[in-house]
Amino acid sequence: MTNSEVKARQQKTWASGDYGAVAALIQPISESLVQAADLSAGSRVLDVATGTGNAAIAAARCLCEVVGVDYVPGLLERARARAAAEHLPVRFVEADAENLPCDDGEWDAVVSVVGVMFAPDQERAAAELLRVCRPGGTLALAGWTPDGFIGDLFRTVGRRVPPPPGLRAPVEWGSEPRLRELLGDSVTQVRVARREFVFRFATAEAFVDYFRDHYGPTLKAFEALAEDDRKLLYADLVDLVARYDVATDGTVKIPSAYLEAVAVRAGG
Repeated sequence: MTNSEVKARQQKTWASGDYGAVAALIQPISESLVQAADLSAGSRVLDVATGTGNAAIAAARCLCEVVGVDYVPGLLERARARAAAEHLPVRFVEADAENLPCDDGEWDAVVSVVGVMFAPDQERAAAELLRVCRPGGTLALAGWTPDGFIGDLFRTVGRRVPPPPGLRAPVEWGSEPRLRELLGDSVTQVRVARREFVFRFATAEAFVDYFRDHYGPTLKAFEALAEDDRKLLYADLVDLVARYDVATDGTVKIPSAYLEAVAVRAGG
């Protein structure tokens, strides 16, 4: 499968379901990253693979001048509605993370929260993040880890519905050695922290239902299977949630590890 074919498939996946319902749950990840990035009022900030605008909106609340880019028009529409509701002057533009419509060094800060990690060509996407960030500017990224709950969720789904061959796993962006490899000598003062976001649901089944109905990758996986295999995937995911659940009150709490990284673009 070619890079363009993978992207076309991804666009359909992220346009399915209601990613905004999942993004709403994980807004705290963006708030944490923006605070870690220590953005200054008036800074020019680019949010890459913005989705429904979580990181862009968090940066705008710091009175930054923010643009969010994504290649799924429906997600950008939701992002615009959210920013308008909060009277935040964020601009949202349809664009590909692997080919950003920006000048070299145009932005004071470039951020991405569990977004750019899904670009098929990881090296090219990383190169674009670095290219558009000015020397001395800030690069701030958050990505699910390979060994955390979401990494396990992707592997669980992948055993029933394999991903396109040849693609590196998106959660590699959440591995510190791989992230340092992608950014290379183009950054300095790299600060990396392992964080946890906790999903909170009434039951394991409620979590699986929510992700099956709203989250494009799991929704499409269920759609791709015959009925008997759907039941097996459902049971797999319920078991996965049960393994990670740390709640003691009869509900479900699922710690989900992600890597928070803040670096300075070299050359400043």
